[in-house]
Amino acid sequence: MKKILVTGGLGYIGSHTVVALQQKGYEVYILDDLSNAQYFILENIQKITGILPYFTKLDLCNMPELQYFFSQNNDFEAVIHFAAKKSVGESVQKPILYYQNNLNSLCNILLCLEQFKIKNFIFSSSCTVYGQPDELPVTENTPLKPAFSPYGNTKQIGEEIIFDFQKNYADFNAVILRYFNPVGAHDSALIGELPNGVPNNLMPFITQTAIGKREKLCVFGDNYPTADGTCIRDYIHVVDLADAHLLSTERLFEGKNNEKIEIFNLGTGKGSSVWEVIKSFEKVNNIKVNVEIAPRRDGDVTAVFADCTKANEILGWKAKKTLDDMTQSAWKWEKKLRIRN
Repeated sequence: MKKILVTGGLGYIGSHTVVALQQKGYEVYILDDLSNAQYFILENIQKITGILPYFTKLDLCNMPELQYFFSQNNDFEAVIHFAAKKSVGESVQKPILYYQNNLNSLCNILLCLEQFKIKNFIFSSSCTVYGQPDELPVTENTPLKPAFSPYGNTKQIGEEIIFDFQKNYADFNAVILRYFNPVGAHDSALIGELPNGVPNNLMPFITQTAIGKREKLCVFGDNYPTADGTCIRDYIHVVDLADAHLLSTERLFEGKNNEKIEIFNLGTGKGSSVWEVIKSFEKVNNIKVNVEIAPRRDGDVTAVFADCTKANEILGWKAKKTLDDMTQSAWKWEKKLRIRN
């Protein structure tokens, strides 16, 4: 049974990927500092899969502790690296925190991979690396524009670090996955998006407003040059996203990678506006959300959505779930979460 390490494995995308890996028969180890995750997610993963993943609480920026962990667990076949701070807005307010955390943790992981001769790596990147593109949809060959936020810049720099690292570690293979906007939750409603404090992403803000935790949903700007004035994003169901990580891992294991480092966009290929997401949520869940228009938010681009042809053809992956699936599962998770609390 192949062993896989998942950093940030109790977080939103990480926990869904752990489930997908376990259901495929892999032995999964999780590293997470619990700064943006809750311990009960570990127990809920076990409820879904029947298997309790190995878990260690660890800050990846602490190199001595990380090296000790690898010295005790050095037979991983692959590492999937999710652990990072991810709020666009917060990164604008606290840029140094984001550069320190996201880049130091990545560098430490890569150094450990080389030291302990682990050759397969999957990196959690983002569509934020494209900045505000000149043309849509974006392909993997779309020129990268200056990032609109320090968070996006850490993903750009992170990708550059991985390419530079590979030049001196010949056995190293990596898949870089550029996600668009993950939403939704597992069908069991046992795992889902669980932000600390006030949400920065649209979907948890919608669900928390609908459940009564927030007084109102702020739509940040309704005067963008789009059909309804709100920003457009490519929303992708987190379960579809987890499946892409599974396929990427197996591609590396089977030696099918055409290049030492491969990059794939992960989205639906369709952009949806903020208003369209709200309307989908209200329709499928038969509930009204209190909405207020607020000023534009620093770091937000007008529109971005993906061309996923490369992932479709090479990975054999395609997003299956609809926007209605996303908004319905997110609400089911929110309701179950409030019952728990």
